Amino acid sequence: MRDDLPTVFVVDDDEAVRDALAVHMELAGLPVRTFASAREFLSAIDPDHAGCAVLDIRMPEMDGLTLQQEMAARGITLPVIVVTGHGDVPAAVSAFRAGAVDFLQKPFDEDHLIERIREALERDGKARRQSSELAQLRRLYGGLTPREREVLELIALGCSNKVVALRLDIGVRTVETHRAKVLEKMGAHSASELARMKMKLDGA
Repeated sequence: MRDDLPTVFVVDDDEAVRDALAVHMELAGLPVRTFASAREFLSAIDPDHAGCAVLDIRMPEMDGLTLQQEMAARGITLPVIVVTGHGDVPAAVSAFRAGAVDFLQKPFDEDHLIERIREALERDGKARRQSSELAQLRRLYGGLTPREREVLELIALGCSNKVVALRLDIGVRTVETHRAKVLEKMGAHSASELARMKMKLDGA
């Protein structure tokens, strides 16, 4: 299994359950790694590894809900699917409040689990793409001069070159020069694209 592939991380203290889930994942073509305890998982996981986590609730030392909280504290953003043979409403509510994708009670339908895992992997991939895009935008924005940022702000608001010149008390030609530099540095092709970039930066 390639280390860079999105992976299903199964954490369950029941060896039979781990083995059965691993077989189902492999038959579905999904890379999978299994762990017998929360601590074993935490000591092995790379926080940047893409994928999702399937966590059993009742485990010794650290249960699944506590592990879910510990993952969040450590910046491990993998989507979580919680499974248990002892499910109850409070546990389900806690799991969902902490951001779980689903809460499945054993015995569960394997096909349904695979479906939910694929949805979790898709969500994780989308989140990572958005995070990467935002990091790139921040890097590009950080390369602008203070004046170029002022010009970008006004362009993003839909101001014409003349209005930008008046607002900043500079010449129109100077605005045109700054505008061209901003477009070049941000990798944008139009004012509307700059506006969308600025909205993403502000929204973050």
